[in-house]
Amino acid sequence: MSQHQILSVEPKPFVKWAGGKRQLISAIDRHIPSEFGTYFEPFLGGGAVLFHLLSKNPAVKCKVSDLNSDLVLAYVTIRDKVDELISALENHAKNYHKNPDSYYYGIRESEPTGQIAKVSRLLFLNRTCFNGLYRVNSKGKFNVPLGRYSNPNIVNEENLVAVSHVLQSKRIQISCRDFTAVLSDAKKGDFVYFDPPYQPVSDTANFTSYTNRDFTYSDLEKLVKVSEKLSDKGCKVLHSNSNSKEVKDLFSKGWKVIEVAANRAINSDSAKRTGQKELLIKNY
Repeated sequence: MSQHQILSVEPKPFVKWAGGKRQLISAIDRHIPSEFGTYFEPFLGGGAVLFHLLSKNPAVKCKVSDLNSDLVLAYVTIRDKVDELISALENHAKNYHKNPDSYYYGIRESEPTGQIAKVSRLLFLNRTCFNGLYRVNSKGKFNVPLGRYSNPNIVNEENLVAVSHVLQSKRIQISCRDFTAVLSDAKKGDFVYFDPPYQPVSDTANFTSYTNRDFTYSDLEKLVKVSEKLSDKGCKVLHSNSNSKEVKDLFSKGWKVIEVAANRAINSDSAKRTGQKELLIKNY
């Protein structure tokens, strides 16, 4: 592939992740500061906002992280070993098409240890599982059934190459760490975007199970404290969260709260996917 062809494809999230931000990009874009130093994203997930920023300005300095080590390994592998990863995915695709059912459940049960095998398994399951939802049970086992796709795009080579290309910038650092670590790094004028697992709006809407450690109310309180310290340092801080009373109550008067309309793809009841409001909260 020539340099030109790579850049004609805008990199997009390579995994569907609970709470992914692709539907909200245009709303978020209106609130991205026009100027900032380094971009921090401590709950990286699918990376929709990161890829959006990089497509607008490939030279932006970024420090992104997530606590899910399998996900972080996927980013690093796409950056460093994309050709090997694509070959492994092509192999998965070939075997899947021969016998989708038994191949899917066989891979779901497997516990590979090698880097390429681990990451290709994650991407394969993400492309073929029900609703494309990455979710683990309390023991950390991926437990989503096979999806009803007639022809899932398992390899998605063009996008993986584009993502690999953009992640190779020396100005991007990817790490596996807790969100609180951003406090020791971020400086005045930096931009920090927090997209934590959302506070449930109702008892049934708990989609925080993509690591086997739930994001609790006390985690949210800690996140607000971290945000206030960042604010005191002179950082620009933006949050996404659910339109819940707890979230609104925790953010003090110094924060602007903006309601945005959101269509959530991950809800088994399609009637509940529309007409929901989410919050953007910022200090600038």
